[in-house]
Amino acid sequence: MLKVLKFGGTSMADAKQFAKVKAIVESDPSRRVVVVSAAGKRFSEDHKITDLLLLCHAHVKYGVSAESVFDMISQRYVEIRNDCGLSTDIESELQKIKEKLLNGISKDELVSRGEYLSARLMADYLGFEFIDSAHWVRFKLDGTIDTEKSYELLRELADGRKVVIPGFYGAMPNGSIRIMSRGGSDITGALAAAALDADVYENWTDVSGILMADPRIVDNPEPIKYITYDELRELSHMGAQVLHEGTIFPVRQKNIPLNIRNTNAPEDPGSLIMENCPDDDNDKQFITGITGKKNFSIITVAKSGMSSEVGFLRKVLEVFEKYNVSVEYVPSGIDSVSVVVASKGVSDCLYAIMGDLQKNVKPDSINVTENIAIVAVVGRKMAYKPGMSGRLFAALGESKINIRMISQSCEELNIIAGVSNDDFEKAVQVLYSSFVK
Repeated sequence: MLKVLKFGGTSMADAKQFAKVKAIVESDPSRRVVVVSAAGKRFSEDHKITDLLLLCHAHVKYGVSAESVFDMISQRYVEIRNDCGLSTDIESELQKIKEKLLNGISKDELVSRGEYLSARLMADYLGFEFIDSAHWVRFKLDGTIDTEKSYELLRELADGRKVVIPGFYGAMPNGSIRIMSRGGSDITGALAAAALDADVYENWTDVSGILMADPRIVDNPEPIKYITYDELRELSHMGAQVLHEGTIFPVRQKNIPLNIRNTNAPEDPGSLIMENCPDDDNDKQFITGITGKKNFSIITVAKSGMSSEVGFLRKVLEVFEKYNVSVEYVPSGIDSVSVVVASKGVSDCLYAIMGDLQKNVKPDSINVTENIAIVAVVGRKMAYKPGMSGRLFAALGESKINIRMISQSCEELNIIAGVSNDDFEKAVQVLYSSFVK
């Protein structure tokens, strides 16, 4: 068995966290491939190394000395090295970076050095070999990752050995460093797991898995034990802060389970993300998660006989496409259709859209409802439980929460309700109490 592990910034913050990582890795001999992020915050007022590197670049760009900021970065890594009792010549690595910083270094290469330094230290600490991501993660000229080439290179470099890999970056065809978007170490871990056909991809962070609701809204929400990739996509799209968007695809393609774990509570099983989850007779929960987002607008176009007019909906949606506005939902009736969009997406073109709708489809009326929040109840088991929609709407009604929009997929993977922004938090709390507690 092979497990690929990725440790986030909080897991790499200092020597105490390094020790936790080592204990986790050494507790299971199948944990042979480790991907790491740059050192994160040690406490709330602390700085992430990646943020400090970005600040260094900004200083140099505008002709301001970056020495004091770079010294903070150096002190962090030297302190970790010393506290862990390692022999890595981190000073030489830091000096090389500093010289490049003074003589010209790309923003991407500079920002990637946090992961690079973390991986050098962790490889020494674990007694694993170090593999530079620039030697195997290959970007195409258009900025997308060449997975076929990347997988081939990593298989050659790893070849059954115990290795530590820095996340977040790779190399362009000309060898220059290119970084991924923030949180990209998740992607590196997923690529490594897919390349090596891992049995499990463990993503270690500072939470014990994915929670059923936002803890800022619901007190102590339950963790999700099992979740499908489809459910994860639904929750992520609707606002749940779960994983980097690109993390899912490499492991899903290879049908590799993804386990979200907590470095600070390694005994917790976390959340297991799979293509198909096992049936658990002890789990009577039909809801996987409750999430949502605020600030949507609903543009409702009404026209008598609309449903019999061929191409009516296409004409409506073409107007939104013309203004490059992404459409979230399209609930409709016999003589009306509503288009739900993020308010910020139409803030500069709403009246132009209304004008084009008036010209293209000649509606009887156009109404705009703003300050709408979308609440989503997601669960693969809902389709097998009669009356779920009724329970949901009844719970909101009993709490005097007015429903402004309803949408439900045929697969019954989710039920969407639109409510006032002011009712958003209350709606999430009511639904959690109704379906989970």
